[in-house]
Amino acid sequence: MAKKTQSNKQEDKIEVEGTVVEALPNTQFMVELDNGHRILSYLSGRMRRNYIRILLSDRVRVEMSMYDPTRGRITYRFRDNRRNTG
Repeated sequence: MAKKTQSNKQEDKIEVEGTVVEALPNTQFMVELDNGHRILSYLSGRMRRNYIRILLSDRVRVEMSMYDPTRGRITYRFRDNRRNTG
């Protein structure tokens, strides 16, 4: 049985940034990309395991397959630079 190498899998992925505009059931989100397109994205397993919370208007990095550009996987949530001062 042939194995796919890690570099071959990475070549099929496109990483883009966007903003969460809608929260859907089962940890799915509607993300508006910087170019204006909207895609359906789900939370990656590592983010689920570490209980990373995604809220509306969060900036996220989405990994998309070049074969299906309407879906993606959220792999990173950017930190907000604003801090609440008591």
